[in-house]
Amino acid sequence: MGSMSWIHWLLLAGVALILFGGRGKVSDLMGDFGKGINSFKKGLSEKPEDPKVINAEDTNKDKTTV
Repeated sequence: MGSMSWIHWLLLAGVALILFGGRGKVSDLMGDFGKGINSFKKGLSEKPEDPKVINAEDTNKDKTTV
């Protein structure tokens, strides 16, 4: 039970390869993740703009004409 099988060694080698053999890919990924979080927070903090309506009909027209 205390020994590690070949599957455990394979998983450890894969994790080590991702973390140490990626030439900064993990740090790039975390940087992109941080930029996404900052962009999301910026979007939440901005005041919502009034929606713009294109080709809106004038609601003040006289509706007695048919």
